[in-house]
Amino acid sequence: MSRSGLLRSTAVFSAMTLISRVAGLARDLIQASLFGAGPAVSAFVVAYRIPNYLRRVFAEGSFASAFVPVLSELRQKGDEAALRDFLDHVAGALLAVVVTITGLGILFAPWIARLFLLFAGKDSEQVAMTAEMLRITFPYLAFISMTALSGAVLNSFRQFGLPAFTPVLHNLAVIFAMLLLARYFAVPEFALAWGVFLAGLLQLLLLWPALGRLNLRPRLRLNFRHEGVRRVFKLMVPTIFSSSVSQLNLLVGTMFASLLVVNAQSWLYYTDRLIEFPLGMFGVAIGTVILPHLSRRHADTDAAGYSHALDWGLRLSLLVGIPAALGLALLAEPLASTILFRGAFTLHDTQMVAISVTAMSVGVAPFMITKVLLPAFYSRQDTRTPMRAAIFTVFINVGLTVLLVTPLWYYGVVAAHAGIALATALAGIANAALLWRYVRRDGLYRPEPGWRKLLVQIAAGCVLMTLAVLSMRQALGDWNQMHWISRLTWLLVSVAAGAAAYGAGLLLAGLRPKHLREV
Repeated sequence: MSRSGLLRSTAVFSAMTLISRVAGLARDLIQASLFGAGPAVSAFVVAYRIPNYLRRVFAEGSFASAFVPVLSELRQKGDEAALRDFLDHVAGALLAVVVTITGLGILFAPWIARLFLLFAGKDSEQVAMTAEMLRITFPYLAFISMTALSGAVLNSFRQFGLPAFTPVLHNLAVIFAMLLLARYFAVPEFALAWGVFLAGLLQLLLLWPALGRLNLRPRLRLNFRHEGVRRVFKLMVPTIFSSSVSQLNLLVGTMFASLLVVNAQSWLYYTDRLIEFPLGMFGVAIGTVILPHLSRRHADTDAAGYSHALDWGLRLSLLVGIPAALGLALLAEPLASTILFRGAFTLHDTQMVAISVTAMSVGVAPFMITKVLLPAFYSRQDTRTPMRAAIFTVFINVGLTVLLVTPLWYYGVVAAHAGIALATALAGIANAALLWRYVRRDGLYRPEPGWRKLLVQIAAGCVLMTLAVLSMRQALGDWNQMHWISRLTWLLVSVAAGAAAYGAGLLLAGLRPKHLREV
C-alpha cells in the first residue's frame, strides 16, 4: 500500500471515528447533565476503567499487536487452510481466557474495588457501589475481546470502516441506558454500568457476522498447545505493558485520586474523554492502519518501504498532534463548558475539568507519536523492546504523581487532581522519547529530508491558530454566561477559525496536500 493508500485508509478510519466521537460527546453531555460528578459517577468511573484497561490487554492493545503480525505473515504465505486453523484456535483460546478473567473479576469485585480506591474510607459508600458496578461491567471484557479479534481480521484485509464504526454502538447503548433505564434503579447511575454491558454485546453482534463475508468466521477450538496460539500469547505478554501504558498510568491516577475529593475521579474521567477525541480520531487511526502495512513490509523484507511508512506516520502525527494539543489548551474551558456545564454538572466541576484538560494536553502529540512507534516493533514481532520503555514509563508516572500531587494535597489545593493529569502527560512524553531512541538505535527508521522545514511550517500554522483563537475568546468574554446554544455555536466557530488559520499558516509556509502522499 502506498502512502496515498495509507492516507485514504486513515481518512476512512478517522471519518468513522468522527461519527463515534460525536456520539461520545453526546453521551458525555447527557451523562454530565443527568448525573454530574458525584460519588456514584466516580464509582462508575472506577468500575468502567478496570475492565476497560483489560480491554486494552485482550482486545485493541496487546492482543491486536501480537495477533495482526502473525496473521499478516500467514496471509503473505497464501495458505488459506493454515490461516483458518490459526483463527479457529486463537479465537477459542482468547474466549477461554477472557471468560475466566471475567468470572474472577465478578467474584473478587469487592477486593478489586478496595484496591483501586486505596485511600478511600473503610466504610466508603463509593467502594460498595464500585464493587456492585464491577459485577455488571466485567462481562464487557469478554464481549469486546471477541469484537476486537473480528476487527483485527477485518483490518488485516483492509476493511477499516466497520471496525471503526462499532464504538458508535457503544455510545448509543450508554445513551439508551441513561435515558430509558436509569429511572428503574434506586441509584440511577447504575444505568451507566448496564449501558456498558449492552454496548459490548451489540458490538460483538455487529462484527462477528461480518467475518462470514470473508469466509473467516472462526470455529472455536481450544488447544493452548497450538503453535499459533503459543506464538500469539508469547508475543502478548510483553505488550501488556507497552501497548496499554497510558491506561496503566490512568489506573495509577485513579488510585491517587481516591486520596483527593470524591469528585476528582469524575473530573479526571471527563478530562480523559475530552483528550481522547483527537487521539481516537487521528492517533489510533494512524496506528491501526499502519500496523498491517508495516507487517507486510517486514514480511517482504522491504526495509525502504518500512522506513517510508514510519516517516509518513510520524509526520502526520506531528501535523495533527501539535495543533490538537494547542487547541485543547486554548479552548479547555469553552470545551468543558459547552459539553458538560448544565444540569447536575456545576460551574466548579467545569472549571476543574478545564484545568486538568490544559495540564494533560501537553501529552497529546507524544501520545500520537507512540501510536505510530509501537507498530514499528510489533510488526517485527518484537514486543520486548517497547515493554522496557513501558516499565520505565510507569515508574516515571508514579514518581511524578507522588512528586506533584503530594504537596498539592498537603496544602489543600482545590485543583490537586491536575497534578495527576500533568504526570500522565509527562510520562507520555517519556514513553515517546524512549521508543524514538530504540527505533533509531535498531536502525528501523531513517528520517527523510524535509523535517526541519516541516517543523517550521507547523510552527507557522500554530502561531496563526493561536492568534485566531485568542482573538475570538477575547471578543466573546465569559463563556459560562452564554446560553448553551450560543456556547456550542461559538465553540464550533472557534474550532473552525483555528483550523482554518492553522491550514493557512501551513500553506503560506509551503506545505501542500501532495506532500502527505509522496513517497
